[in-house]
Amino acid sequence: MGAHKRPSMLSRVKTASALTIAAVGATMLVPGGVNDAEAASISIKALQVAISKAGSPYRWGATGPYSFDCSGLTLYSFKQVGKQLPRTAADQYNRTLHIPRSAREPGDLVFFHYGSYVYHVGIYAGDNQIWHAPKTGSVVRRERIWSGNAWYGRIDD
Repeated sequence: MGAHKRPSMLSRVKTASALTIAAVGATMLVPGGVNDAEAASISIKALQVAISKAGSPYRWGATGPYSFDCSGLTLYSFKQVGKQLPRTAADQYNRTLHIPRSAREPGDLVFFHYGSYVYHVGIYAGDNQIWHAPKTGSVVRRERIWSGNAWYGRIDD
């Protein structure tokens, strides 16, 4: 069968999201990239957990499973895939591998700061967007990154 008659990956995997296809497809192209693929898989799985909590109410100090604050959502999401994080956004930042904005990938953590004070965290979703629990009166949702005062961290294996 010629290449022009092969169905696309997207048509063969109709239920998969474009994000998942991109993450899986990219890791499949790297021979011997098992460690990187496993790390990406953990981060993507944590991102999927956060997405599954869309619409859950924000509650200060909450760590799930039905309501969250910002660091409670990241803690909960990574805990579901076997990774332990500290409780607060600042402590989570201190526990991650710090990476430049140019290296961020879906599943990385995004930390908002004022000077050296880290005050908010979300999970990077790609396309300059995060999943997070924003504030009192809101719900877990996807939003554009609104500030240039953001640092990025990766959860290592």
